[in-house]
Amino acid sequence: TGSRAATSLNAEMSKALPFLKRPELLDGSMAGDLGFDPLGLSEINGVGVDLYWLREAEIKHCRVAMMAVVGNVWVEAFGPAPGCEAATAKNQMDSFWQLWKVHPQYIVAGLIFIMIAEMISGIATTSGRESGMRAPGDFGFNPFGYADDEPKYMELKNKEISNGRLAMWAAAGQIMQGMTTGEGALQNLAHTFN
Repeated sequence: TGSRAATSLNAEMSKALPFLKRPELLDGSMAGDLGFDPLGLSEINGVGVDLYWLREAEIKHCRVAMMAVVGNVWVEAFGPAPGCEAATAKNQMDSFWQLWKVHPQYIVAGLIFIMIAEMISGIATTSGRESGMRAPGDFGFNPFGYADDEPKYMELKNKEISNGRLAMWAAAGQIMQGMTTGEGALQNLAHTFN
């Protein structure tokens, strides 16, 4: 009975923070769920804010951050996209403001695209949460058939959320490093090896 008590006690503890209890809603059923919630955000149940909405937001931010990290390095390595030559700064934030001064229509077009994407996402999130027929972040995009193999699909969802969490830190680090040093991520990386 001692091992059973220890097992049930361990089952209630967070895998990420073994000294904290696992929140009730974080039962391990979602991809990347290790019971990490030191601020108790999973227990918020206000108007429009619940675990479904929080996971949808996390996945969305993960996907944007993964693109941002690659985009920041890509522009530094290969230069700006055609038509965006005005953004010559190696610092990501300086490039943004240079582009705003010369071609504000690109920024406005980007904002309009984001608004449309958010409207579509909002409709999908709201209807998916209400019907229970849609997992957070799932838009039915499955061109390679990965969702047909459930174990493989769960593995890929775990990888997406793990890499996305890392990318959020990396994107924030790239921006802060660029603002602090005035250089891009690759330039700063080169200093490490000098």
